[in-house]
Amino acid sequence: MNKNYYAIIMAGGIGSRFWPISRTSHPKQFIDILGTGKTLIQNTYDRFLKVCPKENIYVVTNEIYTDLVKTQLPDMTDSQILTEPVMRNTAPCVAYGCFKIESLNPDAVIVVAPSDHLILAEDKFVSAIESSLETAAAHECLITLGIMPSRPDTGYGYIQYNDQVIDEQFHKVKTFTEKPTLDIAKTFIQSGDFLWNAGIFVWSAKAIVSSFDKYLPDMHEIFAEARAVYNTAEEKPHVHTAYQRCINISIDYGIMEKAENVYVLPSEFGWSDLGTWASIYQLAEKDYVGNAVIPSEKVIMYDSSNCMVNVPDDKLVVLQGLHDYIVVESNNTLLICPRDQEQNVKQVVADVKQKFGTKYI
Repeated sequence: MNKNYYAIIMAGGIGSRFWPISRTSHPKQFIDILGTGKTLIQNTYDRFLKVCPKENIYVVTNEIYTDLVKTQLPDMTDSQILTEPVMRNTAPCVAYGCFKIESLNPDAVIVVAPSDHLILAEDKFVSAIESSLETAAAHECLITLGIMPSRPDTGYGYIQYNDQVIDEQFHKVKTFTEKPTLDIAKTFIQSGDFLWNAGIFVWSAKAIVSSFDKYLPDMHEIFAEARAVYNTAEEKPHVHTAYQRCINISIDYGIMEKAENVYVLPSEFGWSDLGTWASIYQLAEKDYVGNAVIPSEKVIMYDSSNCMVNVPDDKLVVLQGLHDYIVVESNNTLLICPRDQEQNVKQVVADVKQKFGTKYI
């Protein structure tokens, strides 16, 4: 296994769209949301064990999740768990991980990925990552993985590419588009040169550090200044202080949309970002009338169909005459809402917070 290959798992989000199961104190990446026996971050970690040595895998997460990471990934050392004192989007998170790795190994090639995605075809995923790491090591480029779209989905960002290719399969990126309208998404699908943006990146340490210098110079300065303290006892206090100076910006907007040397690998490996209850419903096992129940031991349903039910396994739940609903109970909170209105969950969370404080959030 190549000792220059590294992985950074981004695990700082709070997953509010999966409330009430996902809470600020225990968000979705630390939950076995699909009932597989492993949490999402555990599955992500296991995938990267096939790509790089375990000592080369890092997790960047909010400070409050340190113990959760240690509990769920017991093989990780303290120096592999990089903590953020505040949420500042993905650019500071990527900068911290990549600058730290670069200070350890200037020849490092790094894959950066979210902790809470589903990958069904792991062999294809590993193959795509290994090809990307090889190309990133050989060329001064920034690589993103694009998913072949199966439908005009408005919940994903899109990547447009052209015919310029390196290493036969990596296409030059033409444009990035954030979540489009349905009509625009349909146009994208019909054109044939658009992919879903999976938010998975591969680059050499040198290439990404150089890109921060060019496109986010203030952030480059913040993390370059910390080179003297990386991998010492001073690292955490220094970085936590420095984080307060970071702007809130995504790596997509801060660098990927501006850089000239961005390439995409069109990929198919059974990917889902598990962003909504609808995505869980699509993937879950269903009964003959379309009900997905996790876990199902003590749920009885009469004249009910196409429901997504996730309730505690020690509670008896009886549902009658319910069609196309989400029913979720967790942490002393019950949510019942039509499946086609699940986008309102974020607003519900905001309203609950305003009315009851953070007790239920």
